[in-house]
Amino acid sequence: MPGRLVVVGGGAAGMSAASAARRTDPHLEIVVLEATGYAAYGLCGLPYYVAGLIESVESLAAYSPEFFRRRRRIDLRLHARVHSIDPATRTVTYSHDGHQRRLGYDRIVLTTGATPVRPDVPGLDDPRVFTVRSLPDAISLRSLLDAGRLGRVLIVGAGYIGLEMAEAFVHRGSTVTVVEALGQVMPNLDAPVAALVEEEVRRQPVDLRLGAKVTGVTRVGDRLLAEIDSDEVLVDAVVLATGVRPASELIAGARADSRGWLLVDDHMRTSVPDVFAAGDCIAPWHRVLGRPAAVPLGPAANKTGRVAGTVAAGGSATFPGIVGTAVAKVFDLAVARTGLTETDARAEGLPAMATEVTGMSRAKYYPGSQPVHTRMVHTPDGRLLGVQ
Repeated sequence: MPGRLVVVGGGAAGMSAASAARRTDPHLEIVVLEATGYAAYGLCGLPYYVAGLIESVESLAAYSPEFFRRRRRIDLRLHARVHSIDPATRTVTYSHDGHQRRLGYDRIVLTTGATPVRPDVPGLDDPRVFTVRSLPDAISLRSLLDAGRLGRVLIVGAGYIGLEMAEAFVHRGSTVTVVEALGQVMPNLDAPVAALVEEEVRRQPVDLRLGAKVTGVTRVGDRLLAEIDSDEVLVDAVVLATGVRPASELIAGARADSRGWLLVDDHMRTSVPDVFAAGDCIAPWHRVLGRPAAVPLGPAANKTGRVAGTVAAGGSATFPGIVGTAVAKVFDLAVARTGLTETDARAEGLPAMATEVTGMSRAKYYPGSQPVHTRMVHTPDGRLLGVQ
């Protein structure tokens, strides 16, 4: 296919799309516009970089920028922030090297990802309030830890990222408080499974507060005074882990769900001609729910990126959908889920029930054997809906 393919975003989905496009068409001009100074790194590894378990930033990247430029002949432009896309004229407006530029395209792939949700709470715009959604976020936190400036940290949110970051800070010797507005950790798990995770967290030097809310943050010198319901905690930094929203505002007129996640077909086409989307900004087909659903995690980002790049370059590929698989390490506990929880299923109107089994990771007489707790969610007639 002659012409130019532009990919907006150089993360996992973006570089997967660009690489798949190159494999499909060796002669296609491919330009990737990435707002930060990094590309093709794993977001999932950020807590482990902050913890110091991963020494270098480069270790988080699948390949270096020069690899993509030289070996795959992809025009990767870092520090290139896209401001608008005009499908009528097929042009992208972006800033790069202090100048505003325009770039035409024949087809375009949006891999703009998702942005952290910041609760509407006074003081959360302070520079000492962080999110953990990009490599620059992690670099800032790691630098403060290395300088001994994060003695006490408040984490807002007890989902995957919140608890992984709690472990990272404990590993670095920080005093950690975790606040979760709901009554359980990991709200995307059923309560009995979440209770096992809570037990593990409470065995650690973590001040875990469930059913609590941060109502305000005030700067006190170099520190922050956080109001948690009727209590106050003086901390060196606040880390927000309160969910994400799609960064889908660049493409006006594309079909999206009620929360803004872009809707695509199984070829990753949006409703706008020659505009594709992949990664954390889309709601792909969920094979258990039987409808689109956003589950912004790395494996789907890579897979949808490959499909988008292949089709945008003139090839043939389809993405069958997701089942919502997620895995996390919480201190000494491994937690995983796939499909629907019982809570999910009942919210969808499905007749769901759960069966729980506790077994061993290997024959119990063999050294190192550990208990494995499994919760299977199914319909009364035996259709499996999900496992935790």
